[in-house]
Amino acid sequence: MTRYPTPRTWLLGCVLGTAIAAAACDEKLSDFIGPSTPNLSPTFASIRNEIFETTETAGRPACTNCHTNVGRNPAAGLNLRSDPYTALVGVPSRNRAGATLIIPGSPEDSYVVRKLEGRDIAGARMPLNGPYLSPNQLAVLKRWIEIGAPNN
Repeated sequence: MTRYPTPRTWLLGCVLGTAIAAAACDEKLSDFIGPSTPNLSPTFASIRNEIFETTETAGRPACTNCHTNVGRNPAAGLNLRSDPYTALVGVPSRNRAGATLIIPGSPEDSYVVRKLEGRDIAGARMPLNGPYLSPNQLAVLKRWIEIGAPNN
C-alpha cells in the first residue's frame, strides 16, 4: 500500500525546501563585485552612485556623461541626473518599440539590461564604445531588478 504525505507534511516540505534553496542561492554579492565597484549592492542608491554616476578607474565611463541634460540633450532622451528612478522604471524605450527600460521582477526582459549586454537592441551596446560593465556588476543590477527594482 502506497502512503502519500498529508497536506500538512507536503506544505511543510515545500516551505522548508524553498527556504533551503533561497539560502543556498543567496551568495554574498561582495564576494564577487571586484575592485572597481567594491561598494556596489542591489539597491537603487548604490547602483545610481556606483554605476550611473561614477567613472571607474578601469575606464568605464559614468552613464551620466551622456545621459544628462546638463549642457546637452540627454542621449536617447534618458536623463539619469535629476530623477533616474522615474526615468527608468516602467518607462517605454524611445528607440525600441514595445520595450520597457526596467521591468520590476524581470531583468531579462528589461531593455536597460539588454542594452548593457548588447543583445536584441536598437543602436549600440552601452556604454557607447565600452569598456562595458563587468559580468558581476550586471549581476548586481539584475538582482536589484529581480527583487522588484525598489526605490531604495
